[in-house]
Amino acid sequence: MTSILTRIKHGDGVVELSLNRAPVNALSAELLMSFAREINAMSQDPEVKAIVLSSPFKVFSAGLDLKEAQRFNLSQQHAIVEGLNVGFLSLFACPKPTICALNGAAIAGGLFFVLAADFRVAAPQAKLGLAEVRVGASFPVGPMEIARATLDPNTLRRLMLTGQPMDAETAHRVGVIDEIDPDVLVRAVREAKAMAQIPPRTYATVKQQIRGGTISLIEQEIAGGANAPVGGWFNEETKAAMKRMIG
Repeated sequence: MTSILTRIKHGDGVVELSLNRAPVNALSAELLMSFAREINAMSQDPEVKAIVLSSPFKVFSAGLDLKEAQRFNLSQQHAIVEGLNVGFLSLFACPKPTICALNGAAIAGGLFFVLAADFRVAAPQAKLGLAEVRVGASFPVGPMEIARATLDPNTLRRLMLTGQPMDAETAHRVGVIDEIDPDVLVRAVREAKAMAQIPPRTYATVKQQIRGGTISLIEQEIAGGANAPVGGWFNEETKAAMKRMIG
């Protein structure tokens, strides 16, 4: 496990996986692929009964570092697309209970740590948004299909086509967040311990029944080349849009 990911045991088979890429858990290919490897390893570990995702920073994850992303060449664009597809698919398909402890903002790609989790607890100050349209970026197949599977059509429309965030209360009202609690990690661990008591084989089977179609679709698209889109991820509008967002 790399230093950008840390395991913390809470007893009863509950393991916290802390995202530690300072200062705002900006997404990188390294972080996402390391995350996928760690989730896959925990999925196979019989000692792990439930997984809590957390961040030690004020921001849970700010998505891509736009200053860095402006300079991506074709291979770097392909690497981050692969990371987004593989990283979030690993979480979405994880057979064990996954609980997101959202202590702050989860924006753009950072929101998929929330959407791919089974249960979501947010602090009152949390913000949730999908800003891709504002920075001239479309959605790779993994995040796109996870969003389709976990957001109702109107929330999908609102988040994706405006690029504007919503607060925790709004997110709770539309079902993106399950609980709001100022002691977000304590509440998430408590929920994880309760979910860890569910018979694990049954849990995995039911989760597959719910998500299997989406998982298969993403896997088929990846096998067909979705990790390396022809021409790259960005288009002629992307760099200028990113520059405007940064200011």
